[in-house]
Amino acid sequence: MGLLDHFRLLVEDPPPVYAFEVAAGGLAYAVRSPRRGHPPELGFRPFSPDTLAVSPVRDNVVRPEEFAAEVKAVVRLNGRRRDAAVILPDYSARIAVLDFDSFPSAREEQASLVRFRMKKTVPFDLDAAALNFHVQKTAAKKFEVVAAVALEEIVARYEAPFRAAGFIPGFVTTSVLAAMDLMPADGLNALAKLGGRTLTVAVCEGRGPKLVRCLELGELSVAEVMAVVFPTFAFAEDELGRRPSRLLACGFGDAIGEFRSAVESDLRVSVEPLRSPLGPAEAFNAGLLGWLAAQEEGR
Repeated sequence: MGLLDHFRLLVEDPPPVYAFEVAAGGLAYAVRSPRRGHPPELGFRPFSPDTLAVSPVRDNVVRPEEFAAEVKAVVRLNGRRRDAAVILPDYSARIAVLDFDSFPSAREEQASLVRFRMKKTVPFDLDAAALNFHVQKTAAKKFEVVAAVALEEIVARYEAPFRAAGFIPGFVTTSVLAAMDLMPADGLNALAKLGGRTLTVAVCEGRGPKLVRCLELGELSVAEVMAVVFPTFAFAEDELGRRPSRLLACGFGDAIGEFRSAVESDLRVSVEPLRSPLGPAEAFNAGLLGWLAAQEEGR
């Protein structure tokens, strides 16, 4: 199975027992119980500094030996090969929500059109990238396409330690796409996810993305975050005709109080923590918890 086939947004086969989320600070993992209703085993293996340098344009894995050692430390398969879900850092890929008045029915023609639309908006060569996309339902007579793209070499380097440990990364996605399964099932809401100096902001109708932005902040401050969040709300109001009714926050730590005050003062919307049935979502495991919630609900 090639990279273009398995860098996808939806699980098509039975969900794997093992799931991993890779973040700059470490590796979060889950081992699902074979008995329905029983909670999974959850854990986190921290990386030493500079193990990863997350970027959409260059190799992310600075210390491959350490990365591989932490993957092997999670579970030993004793020669057996097992499927696994692997969730990548948001900033290692690019996500776009594209509108089309018409959209071809053939998958190859669809891919060519999506690549053409994304070509001028990504900072790398799309010919060397893994791409997948999903058509969302809309009330209007238009086609809304959620597309995810990453350099094949970056995806391959993230997959390598899992393959070496005996896993088959049959499902690969990014943290924010998986974390959207923790969003409210209806209404227009926003998500702000902070991991180090990387900020991801999404606007979702229910759990379907309408806008996704991911960037590195010049400095780690609430003012820098608000400089991204404020225009995102303005864009949503202009394009969708209304503003998000609330903002879900993840990864802000001790700064959550200051961030909440800024949002509620400037935007007049409530700020709530992003939660899962298994506990609060953090920057290093929000995607993993979202993926688990989707499996539990059969989504």
